[in-house]
Amino acid sequence: MSTPSSDPLAALGSLPGVPDAVDSVRKAVDRVYGHRVMRRRSNEVTAEAALRGARGSAALAGADWNLEEVRRRTDFSGDPEARTVGAALRLTAEAGQLLSIWRQSPLRVLARLHLVAAGGAAPDDAVGRPRFAGEPVEEPLIEAPLPDADEVAGRLDGLAGLVLAGSDAPALVTASIVHGELLALRPFSSHNGLVARTAERIVLIGSGLDPKSVCPAEVGHAEQGRAAYIKAFEGYLSGTPEGMAAWIAHCGRAVELGVRESTAVCEALQRGAA
Repeated sequence: MSTPSSDPLAALGSLPGVPDAVDSVRKAVDRVYGHRVMRRRSNEVTAEAALRGARGSAALAGADWNLEEVRRRTDFSGDPEARTVGAALRLTAEAGQLLSIWRQSPLRVLARLHLVAAGGAAPDDAVGRPRFAGEPVEEPLIEAPLPDADEVAGRLDGLAGLVLAGSDAPALVTASIVHGELLALRPFSSHNGLVARTAERIVLIGSGLDPKSVCPAEVGHAEQGRAAYIKAFEGYLSGTPEGMAAWIAHCGRAVELGVRESTAVCEALQRGAA
């Protein structure tokens, strides 16, 4: 077990409001896992959650398509919005394959996620590696100042160290910090928001909070809206206890809204089976 001094994430778990957010998320997750449909048809719920999560993440990245269009489309190689939706779908499909590698080498996973997201759309030498000094970053939603390449490298190493060391912090806290730090760093030349939200998904699944991946936080982030997402992220950037707690609570609400979405899927499946 980590000691408080060696486990900075654990301290975040005790910030005002965070224990309540963690408890609320846990209760919501337990409810959807207890749904009778989950005992027999969880694979269908997982598949639907992946589709809806990808749609939500793409919406935050500027491609706000309706669900049926995402479901219907087979070619995502056309305009920039189509490529964004395609990237989100590929990332969601990839996330479950990377859980064991994440625990051993989070930086390898992040590189792989960028490679998958780029899908040949970025110059080959810029794909799957942190950006070099002076390289531009394309990120349509986040306009905060960009850390320089040296700071990115150091903070990525620090983030990887936190993941490798393990933490007694609740999964929501760890997932929120991974998400927020990657948004703050924007370590790649493109697709940083999509990668950050996929990394959050990986932590939530791998921690055991959402092992069947039926609680798509991306749905909740999109439902709360881009303005609320940016405002909460500014709290993360501030580094203040209040700002960090607000960001974690925002991420918790996103998970709860994802749970609500999957509960509705369960209800629809149950009605169809009746």
